Amino acid sequence: MAGRERDRDRELLLPVVAGERVVAGDEDGAEPTTPATVGPPPPPPSTLRALHHHHHHPTGIEALSRVIRSWAWKKFMSGCVILLPIAITFYTTWWFIRFVDGFFSPIYVHLGIHLFGLGFVTSITFIFLVGVFMSSWLGASLLGLGEFFIKRMPLVRHIYSASKQISAAISPDQSSRAFKEVVIIRHPRIGEYALGFITSTVALRGAGVRGDQQDLACVYVPTNNLYLGDIFLMSRADVIIPDLSVREAIEIVLSGGMSVPKIISAVEGVVGLGDHGRAVKDS
Repeated sequence: MAGRERDRDRELLLPVVAGERVVAGDEDGAEPTTPATVGPPPPPPSTLRALHHHHHHPTGIEALSRVIRSWAWKKFMSGCVILLPIAITFYTTWWFIRFVDGFFSPIYVHLGIHLFGLGFVTSITFIFLVGVFMSSWLGASLLGLGEFFIKRMPLVRHIYSASKQISAAISPDQSSRAFKEVVIIRHPRIGEYALGFITSTVALRGAGVRGDQQDLACVYVPTNNLYLGDIFLMSRADVIIPDLSVREAIEIVLSGGMSVPKIISAVEGVVGLGDHGRAVKDS
């Protein structure tokens, strides 16, 4: 019993060499123990994963699955691009019809008439008749009298003035239109241009002015949609008159430049603000 314990302790104390057979025996001539073979230590798990990924190649089913997913995603996004403007147009039109219909539809409901769209037709007819009446002398006189009282009200006059200026920007009447002409100016640096609107003209007089006076154009350049922007006083010789109407320029500004035409032609010369669109050649 004591000899076996000494053999076991001697085996624990003997050096172990990888890949070699080690024989342990008693110095007194005891039988050698069973030879032990020790192999190299196993590689770490990270090395095994790296070797697995290195030797792993996508199969035909995985490649086909990737192609199908890419094709399906592209078609889905194409559908969104096509349906999004249609949905926005439909929703906006439906909201506008219901909004305008709501002005007179309660009257018809009170009378017992339940017909959708009748209030919308009545509202459009009413707006048309107001336009016809306000174009007459009597309508203009009543409108002027109403504005006289509105402009005397402390808070209401500011709201009315701002809303009137916005509506005057798209007015078909050239004399009352806020945006009289569309211009292109060199701004903010050389080689860059900005789209603007001429809102009025001003005469500059005094010291440092060539001649008796210098006629300047008040150019409004929108910087945030259409209602915020910068105002520049520029000489008529420093502005470029393009072949764009005010309505087309407003659409360009509201669309962020997406509706700008491929080619914009510059008019050679325009006589005055009241002769918009009449081009004359410089002599």
